[in-house]
Amino acid sequence: PEGYIPGTIAGHEPCGVIVEEGEGLRRFHKGDRVIVYHISGCGLCNDCRRGYYISCKSPYRRAYGWQRNGGMAPYILAEEKDLIALPDSLTYKDGAQVACGFGTVYEAIEKIGVSGNDAVLVTGLGPVGLAALMLCRAMGANLLIGVETNEARIELAKKLGLADHVFSPEGALEKVLQLTGGNGVERSIDASASDPGRQLAIRATRDRGKIAFVGEGGTCTFEPSPDIIHGQKTIYGSWVTSLWKMEELVERLVRWGIHPEELITHEFPLEQASDAYALMAGGSCGKVAVVFE
Repeated sequence: PEGYIPGTIAGHEPCGVIVEEGEGLRRFHKGDRVIVYHISGCGLCNDCRRGYYISCKSPYRRAYGWQRNGGMAPYILAEEKDLIALPDSLTYKDGAQVACGFGTVYEAIEKIGVSGNDAVLVTGLGPVGLAALMLCRAMGANLLIGVETNEARIELAKKLGLADHVFSPEGALEKVLQLTGGNGVERSIDASASDPGRQLAIRATRDRGKIAFVGEGGTCTFEPSPDIIHGQKTIYGSWVTSLWKMEELVERLVRWGIHPEELITHEFPLEQASDAYALMAGGSCGKVAVVFE
């Protein structure tokens, strides 16, 4: 990955229990179950003061698994300011998905707003897209539509019952319009990071609707006037989430009875972490977990 320091232990979504504590801790202590926010910001810049360590531009910024040792080891040295409390009702497997998966899309959903008024389209049904469907359902979305190219992920979404309709991209725009009385959805979320997926998210959204881009990388080719200006649509960029939003999300997961671990399709011991990465890179899976006994 960009910025990776060779020799750094990988793993940027750690979740576990504190087994030893250093001096001066103010909130967390030995025995506490915690989630580690995967970026350790400087703590003093404007972004950090807002809780967005992800956006910290200080030279002191260090990402777990990139510039400082991450979670692919029996132990990890973390800073107290980077920790989020994990309630007893959530498992470690639940907590490991809060930051970069569920937290990422929760931030986007909060930007565009989702309620019982809305039909929602999610393009790209990897772990982030699947999480989007789970959260939007909990927030009351009245129609959920998923679009995905990988047949295994289409079947997974159907098996888990996360959407009302799931289909491949062929003829997707026409299908979405047909399902919404020709109007399109009120909200759409792109987690595909693909040009076609982003185009669909834009064009399948009705006039005055809102679109969130959360998939990283790639390009987006569209015609501003017919695609967003004339329909007065809004596109939001959303990058991971903040510390306080993560804490809020954890509270909501408990309230809604949502368990992110339901998206885990494969588990590997630490010794087989390379196999876990290879499987995830191939895409024919849900969430892949590296677990410790």
